[in-house]
Amino acid sequence: MKYLTEAQLEELRQFDTPTVCNAIEKFKLRSKTEGYTSPSIKALYYDRKPIVGYACTAKVSARYPGTKENEETLYAYYQSLLDCPSTPISVIQDIDEEPIGSFWGEVQTTVHKALGCMGVITNGGVRDLDEAYSLGFTYLASCTLVSHAYIHMEATGTPVQIGGLIVRPGDLIHADKHGAVLIPNEVADQVADACRQMQQAELPVLNGCKATQDGKLDIADLRLWRAEMAKIRSKE
Repeated sequence: MKYLTEAQLEELRQFDTPTVCNAIEKFKLRSKTEGYTSPSIKALYYDRKPIVGYACTAKVSARYPGTKENEETLYAYYQSLLDCPSTPISVIQDIDEEPIGSFWGEVQTTVHKALGCMGVITNGGVRDLDEAYSLGFTYLASCTLVSHAYIHMEATGTPVQIGGLIVRPGDLIHADKHGAVLIPNEVADQVADACRQMQQAELPVLNGCKATQDGKLDIADLRLWRAEMAKIRSKE
């Protein structure tokens, strides 16, 4: 598998996730209803820059105490972050029926920062919000929680499901305050250019409407602007 360079990842961080989602549609690789998280996964901080990187996956549970084997699974997961050939993003599925204990808090965010990870996407809960914020760590989660309960790691390096999205180890992810989207590896190096094309395509509508803010917009003009937008979007 070919990984993007850090410069290419940084280029993708200049775009918000909805723009990336629009850009991926251009390549017609999947349905427009696939490849991104559901509204159940929410950003905890709205002023964060987008995170872009490769998934390191795990499954956790907090309902019952873990075992020594679970402890070793945790260290195998940590090692996967270190072994990631590029910037890692933690993607962790909480397998409890309802989240009751948080894997995430000040200690885990500090550990993950030291391992080169800048954020997590989880269907579980998070806590220590102020501490994680001050560390510059990004949380996308389903909820906030008070306790860690009996949190332990059940598996690592396996496919996980987060907000309806199946994520596999090594998947390229773009995430921000809107949610997360998978970037197909086969077009990953073309997505930044496609993002610029999507932004350019919207200008006829945006500029035309901004110049007509008095309630006198001509629908015929709007038709023309939208046709121009569609034309630019469809360019190869």
